[in-house]
Amino acid sequence: MTGTLRREPVAAVLGLLGLVVSLVVTIRSGDVPPLRDQATFAAVSTFALAIVLGEWFHITAPGFRGGAPIAMAAAFGLALTTEMPAGEQLPYGPAFVLSVTAVSMALGATVRVVAGRETSIVETTGRFVAILVATLVYRVAVLGQDPATPAADKTPVPWQHALLLLGICMLALVTDALFTSVMRVLSAAVSLRRTFVEEFQSSFALSMAVAVTGVLVALAARPLGVVALPLFLMPLVLTLFAFRRYVSIRATYLQSIRTLSRLTDAAGYTPAGHSERVAALSVRVGRELGLSERELLDLEYAALLHDIGQVALVEPIPGGATVLAAPADQRRIEADTVAIVRETGVFDGVAKILEHQTTPYRQVRELGEEIPMTSRIVKVVNAYEDLTAGARSARARDAAVERIYLGLGYEYDPRVVDALLKSIDSGVQAG
Repeated sequence: MTGTLRREPVAAVLGLLGLVVSLVVTIRSGDVPPLRDQATFAAVSTFALAIVLGEWFHITAPGFRGGAPIAMAAAFGLALTTEMPAGEQLPYGPAFVLSVTAVSMALGATVRVVAGRETSIVETTGRFVAILVATLVYRVAVLGQDPATPAADKTPVPWQHALLLLGICMLALVTDALFTSVMRVLSAAVSLRRTFVEEFQSSFALSMAVAVTGVLVALAARPLGVVALPLFLMPLVLTLFAFRRYVSIRATYLQSIRTLSRLTDAAGYTPAGHSERVAALSVRVGRELGLSERELLDLEYAALLHDIGQVALVEPIPGGATVLAAPADQRRIEADTVAIVRETGVFDGVAKILEHQTTPYRQVRELGEEIPMTSRIVKVVNAYEDLTAGARSARARDAAVERIYLGLGYEYDPRVVDALLKSIDSGVQAG
């Protein structure tokens, strides 16, 4: 079984280019240290192994930006460490650091793909870009290091040195967030500023932990040697296990919501699997429109629960197709759905999405009413699923799209409909 490698051609080209350029510059500049030296070999091997393992233990969860904190901390350590115990200078420069980092990250990503785990080239390339910035700023701009020569000793007083390294790491991590934001903007018509703020906010806490760990490794390498790497990575490893436990709890939480969403299926109000189909397609449309991971999570919850209000009906709607019901009936079902969701006390963001799931798009266009993009997505996708009744034939799809086009710009947001068509086409090709 092979893993899922997201289609990110621009990032793939940039990542491959970075790998090739690093290797070529390293070879042509002669920035290859004598690895026969045990201290140098041990340092390089330990850092490289930590980066590979860190890429393997990549963390991700619904509503959070994916990351590889162990790999990033180890790579920062490699970029910022220039001296071992007894004043021994590490005999390699910035080009070699970038080559080791690029090869290790590429190897870790390849192993994930072969093992059947989803891998994002954008995220991997973004991490390499961050290390590129940290390496060039520290080793070239600050230390003035030339290829194939040890770094000159320009270390200020310890506390100034620590703050300098921390500032460099934070600058690199901001660059990573900016890079991934630009890649998202290139694939979807979204605001760069809004996307960058979401990217940075979603990863700020973990980024600080990664930056501090990388700095501690670099500072401790001088008195402790290569043992500083596993010693200071240990808190991140423990955090990783805690995060995985949290992800497991969230998965159980989502499963509970899926079970609740099947209530309308079991009671005969909606066709079997209707809510799950709406949720899956809504998330694909949301990704096409460049929604953040947090928005996608709320969107999935809302799509799963969008029809739960039908349980209050005395008689089921034929086929459970709310799109064919009278507007007054649609609003009543919407109100019952919101009331049920609000009773849980934990779905406030989801309730806000469902409050507008039947609101016509014309109220945005003509009256300037604020209707969340997620609400518009649920409205369009639910209409499509109601009109196809779960059928996946080309005839059913075309008939449903034709009906939706009759309400384009009046009932349905044209941007969402365009994203729906792209998502349907990509789903058909994948199938």
